[in-house]
Amino acid sequence: MQHDLFSSLDSLLSVPAGAGGFLIRDLAGQYRPAEADEVLLAAQRLLAAQVRGSDLMDSPAVVKDFLRARLGNLPYEVFAVVHLNSQNRVLDYVEMFRGTVSQTSVYPREVVRDALMRNSSALVLVHNHPSGEARPSRADEHLTQTIKAAAALVDTRVLDHFIVAGDVICSMAECGLV
Repeated sequence: MQHDLFSSLDSLLSVPAGAGGFLIRDLAGQYRPAEADEVLLAAQRLLAAQVRGSDLMDSPAVVKDFLRARLGNLPYEVFAVVHLNSQNRVLDYVEMFRGTVSQTSVYPREVVRDALMRNSSALVLVHNHPSGEARPSRADEHLTQTIKAAAALVDTRVLDHFIVAGDVICSMAECGLV
């Protein structure tokens, strides 16, 4: 299992955000306008700081904002997991699998193994649809139920499965599918 350079909250929090505003200081000490990807990285860093340790049930908007910024405009599918402790506080966000423009392969065994390694009590599954359609597919529903059953064997709950499609986020729990 290979993780993206920015696949966890820790990696986002450790990236320098720049010199403030929309300026970046270069190695010579001169300020220059920040590029779009640098601004997005700084925004992701700020959102990651808000998500870490937040109670998912008390601050779903913060988590959704983070997911929108992280996955909303990717041109390929990513499957990620938000790991929660027994109080539903966010332990970490991990991008586990990366696919193509229309699909990604997800291995429930690896999701459960990662949850055990992080001592997670609950999980929120997340993936994006680059097509812009937030509605879950039958494959999404089947995958959610498979991971939910596998995680239950090790006393880990699956609370939700978010699908991010641009600015729109669909909660499969809100649709009665979890």
